[in-house]
Amino acid sequence: MSRTLESVSRLRSRMGGGIVVLTAFDLVQQSRDGAGPFLQEANFYWVTGIDEPGWKCIITGDFFYLVSPEKDAVHQVFEGGMDTEEALRTSGADRVLSAEEGDALLKKLSLQHDAVFTLGEDPHAEHYNFTLNPAPRLLHEKLRGIFTRVEDCRLVLSKLRAIKTNEEIGLIRKAIAYTQSAFLSVRSGMANGTFSYEYEIEAQFIYEMRRQGVNGHAYEPIVAGATNALTLHYSQNSQPLPKDGLVLMDVGARVGGYAADITRTYPIGKPSERERAVHAAVEEAHYRIIALIKPGVSLREYQDMSDDIMKDALQGLGLLEDRSDTETYRKYFPHAISHGLGIDVHESLAGYESFRPGMVLTVEPGIYIPDEGIGVRIEDDILVTTEGNENLSRNLPAAL
Repeated sequence: MSRTLESVSRLRSRMGGGIVVLTAFDLVQQSRDGAGPFLQEANFYWVTGIDEPGWKCIITGDFFYLVSPEKDAVHQVFEGGMDTEEALRTSGADRVLSAEEGDALLKKLSLQHDAVFTLGEDPHAEHYNFTLNPAPRLLHEKLRGIFTRVEDCRLVLSKLRAIKTNEEIGLIRKAIAYTQSAFLSVRSGMANGTFSYEYEIEAQFIYEMRRQGVNGHAYEPIVAGATNALTLHYSQNSQPLPKDGLVLMDVGARVGGYAADITRTYPIGKPSERERAVHAAVEEAHYRIIALIKPGVSLREYQDMSDDIMKDALQGLGLLEDRSDTETYRKYFPHAISHGLGIDVHESLAGYESFRPGMVLTVEPGIYIPDEGIGVRIEDDILVTTEGNENLSRNLPAAL
């Protein structure tokens, strides 16, 4: 069974015969008359494998339909697009419908079913500093005009996606392998004094990934020399590198729709003793925290134990006196220790109370000291196994 048909089968088993309708993202504007780079809505991609805008899918208890976007001849010439045969081959769907046929099918299904399931409102939207892609909202509004009830299946999809299949894990392994290869090339160049600017390192990452046939980065790469590492999502990658110091690099390839997410902080020239001490503290905490991960460990317990380990690191560096001083603790370690990883770089673990085999998550301790201009983070991608865990990115050295 293909990956997408397995996804559809797992979704059907959870929906009890209910109708699920999902949409691809739409293209969004980048310039006056040009669209920005396209990245597919993760749930739609998980179900269909379709990596183009405008498509929709309708899943019933018996049939799996794709609905093709309406595209006039002019846009077809300029942009191309997936044809029916390729869409069927990619998705495993039973049939491709036109937009008109898709609307007619939904109206017919509404005579037999009061409710339809689709993505509801993103629960974290209020924390974003960007405008959401309009496609899921527009589909939700359309379905409200056809069905009596429109129900949210976001949590169901998140729970299914949180437990990876062997094929999904294989794709993540490939993304990690390509990322590790690029990191090793960059580290060699840093040791040989090849780079003078952050953008030169970024260019080397891009070259190595494209040379290996990787389509692109899973997210905007971070190459942060010296004090730039204090900005967690620094992405300008435009400044001179320090003559002697540290460079934080957070980079991940995407393969078959699945992401890697790896961070290393490597030396350039001769780092100071203090920089070495901070790096050593993060590295020790990193491996102690990874060792906590195994099936049955509650996520709450994991968070508490990780906090204790990070407080040990900060106390060892003389940065924290009172372990109950949350404000100071968060000053030096301001982000989460882990997040899920898959099609989305920051993927939900879907409200599970404890680790389960098949979960993939990051472990990324960091210590950031604004007064000293030092920022260090180490991040690996971890698979929860039946016996414990496997560090999927373990072959990339973390030590200075």
